[in-house]
Amino acid sequence: MQGGRLLTVLVCLASTVALVSAGDPYFYYTWNVTYGTAAPLGIPQQVILINGQFPGPNLNSTSNNNVVINVFNNLDEPFLLTWSGLQHRKNSWQDGVTGTSCPIPAGTNFTYHFQPKDQIGSYFYYPSTALHRFAGGFGGLRVNSRLLIPVPYADPEDDRTILINDWYAKSHTALKNFLDSGRTLGSPDGVLINGKSGKLGGNNAPLFTMKPGKTYKYRICNVGFKSTLNFRIQGHKMKLVEMEGSHVLQNDYDSLDVHVGQCFAVLVTADQVAKNYYMVASTRFLKKEVSTVGVMSYEGSNVQASSDIPKAPVGWAWSLNQFRSFRWNLTASAARPNPQGSYHYGKINITRTIKLANTKNVVNGKVRFGFNGVSHVDTETPLKLAEYFRMSEKVFKYNVIKDEPAAKITTLTVEPNVLNITFRTFVEVVFENHEKSMQSFHLDGYSFFAVASEPGRWTPEKRNNYNLLDAVSRHTVQVYPKSWSAILLTFDNAGMWNIRSENWERRYLGQQLYVSVLSPEKSLRDEYNIPLNTNLCGIVKGLPLPTPYTI
Repeated sequence: MQGGRLLTVLVCLASTVALVSAGDPYFYYTWNVTYGTAAPLGIPQQVILINGQFPGPNLNSTSNNNVVINVFNNLDEPFLLTWSGLQHRKNSWQDGVTGTSCPIPAGTNFTYHFQPKDQIGSYFYYPSTALHRFAGGFGGLRVNSRLLIPVPYADPEDDRTILINDWYAKSHTALKNFLDSGRTLGSPDGVLINGKSGKLGGNNAPLFTMKPGKTYKYRICNVGFKSTLNFRIQGHKMKLVEMEGSHVLQNDYDSLDVHVGQCFAVLVTADQVAKNYYMVASTRFLKKEVSTVGVMSYEGSNVQASSDIPKAPVGWAWSLNQFRSFRWNLTASAARPNPQGSYHYGKINITRTIKLANTKNVVNGKVRFGFNGVSHVDTETPLKLAEYFRMSEKVFKYNVIKDEPAAKITTLTVEPNVLNITFRTFVEVVFENHEKSMQSFHLDGYSFFAVASEPGRWTPEKRNNYNLLDAVSRHTVQVYPKSWSAILLTFDNAGMWNIRSENWERRYLGQQLYVSVLSPEKSLRDEYNIPLNTNLCGIVKGLPLPTPYTI
């Protein structure tokens, strides 16, 4: 324990324990994961609860805090949680995906210990195993700036989380059976705001109450499965201030397209007539729009909200233009690759270009998805464990996937998909979407600069259109139909990291891969040793741990 000889203060709050010392403080949580019954769309169905809550509890942290969560799996099958957007510097052991961790067996527990080192921002957590995410188990995750670090706006009256997502009325088990049998999930049955669906003119209890004249911070995250959601608040502007861990130039928006896996933080001022107002979340880019409403009430008012709600924008050109309006705030003090704000990523030489084209094909009569003709399958032994125990060749092959997709992909290779990337190299990754549907992609362990998104196919000449000055540093990027998006980043975080489609149907059916970033020094300066409480499974079960890294 850091500062163990110094005076400590122990604070107990429900299932949370805070141990504060002269070093970075420790916060302890106990989470019980169970099945329960809820009626998000008005019909009772099985959901996954954390400490009896659906959605799960908000996890509130501060930069550099040590977060220790003891997760008890009371389900009837293995379970994992992942912390979307947290970089887990030098510590992919805590990432909570099946390529790095053995799932927590039913009836047992596992303790996560991670530190949002030099990060701030709005994130969320969710189950990464099977289709558990379709039953719940997700919740908001915020990382606040330390008190001595100023933020580029006045302290709001309150800081609130809004989780929006599409939803299916069928159980996660039934949906998994659909995919395993070769069927597709189709369009969602509804949309939720913080686990609830509302109706215009219905008896909707307010989700939030605001004091007239006060300004509130709302962290809006799309924790759904496949649908871009447009979010808007009747009669109110939203001032965008932060996006996936980066302060941004503060522009006002009437509505925001929030793609799957993305989080925005906005300021909303209660400057309208004191009454109720609707928040609206509706699907985009689907054949049929699905939507829901939630009530935001002014304190002391019982005047019902007007049924005249704002319409969603039409088409994806509007959405692309909105993406281009997002700019990194280079003058804000915050956790960033360089705290002085002078990180000139546009002047670094690109050492490697990786183009990832989404691929769809039928394998043994069932639909599979992939990148560049390779469809990933999980292994009984997590990839990171096989690598750490020097048994990779018994579990997977490196670089089955190529940096450039074939001109025409007619087949899909189904096997573990692991790409080796040299430590500390500056790499360009291009996501190409050859389909007519909307796509969203995420990279664990990093933030990257989303420098461009354009229609058509990518060519090297497209680099002339990159934003090389103030592209937002983030961890999720959308790719529009028949379009491409480019990101730039330095692979300086040693570990095994997941690149995946945020469309969970596609991810479950193979549209993901892992990047292995190995430090040649094998030093604690670059990567932490395997935690002593790590579950071992597959071919490494029962084996003694390898010789630990040293300084």
